[in-house]
Amino acid sequence: MSYDPPRPAGRLLLTPDDKEAPARTRRLRRLGLGLRPEPALDALAGHLASSTGSPYAMVNFPDESGQFFAGLHAPAVGLVVKEDGTRPEVGRSMPRDHGYCPHVVVRRKALALEDVRDYPRFAGNPVVDEYGIHSYLGAPLIDTTGMVLGTVCVADVAPRPWGRTGLETIKATAAELVVRLERSEDDGLPL
Repeated sequence: MSYDPPRPAGRLLLTPDDKEAPARTRRLRRLGLGLRPEPALDALAGHLASSTGSPYAMVNFPDESGQFFAGLHAPAVGLVVKEDGTRPEVGRSMPRDHGYCPHVVVRRKALALEDVRDYPRFAGNPVVDEYGIHSYLGAPLIDTTGMVLGTVCVADVAPRPWGRTGLETIKATAAELVVRLERSEDDGLPL
């Protein structure tokens, strides 16, 4: 299967169309996810950041209007200094056209970008300029119904080879989290 969404004439399509977003939004709301930070998911993001040596790690639940990081690990202040002397802080929400998780959701498989600037489709993403993100590794959270609920991901301000170990780590984390989410739903218990 090829991952080349159609391009309008004269411009590169940066963010893929997400036809499952309305159904995902409904499912996430039924699960009580995507509206508030989840301490268990923050802990998972912290563990993922530590195990991959990444400054940023997220559990992301994109919906129809944007992305929400229910699990987040980020430095207290941004790692890069912008031209105006400020350091950007990563918040809990982000527009749909920022970052690479929307691509992971639509393509339904992991994405490893050792240096996002090597890929024309990804180099112009706003997170490169706003946050200094140069590498990304993410995997989809696909539940037993086949729906992609969101992603787990890590990012760094430096290019880095994620390798097979990084890819295996992110995929295993995604699979384990889906089991936890579904168990929580079945048991009616918190994560």
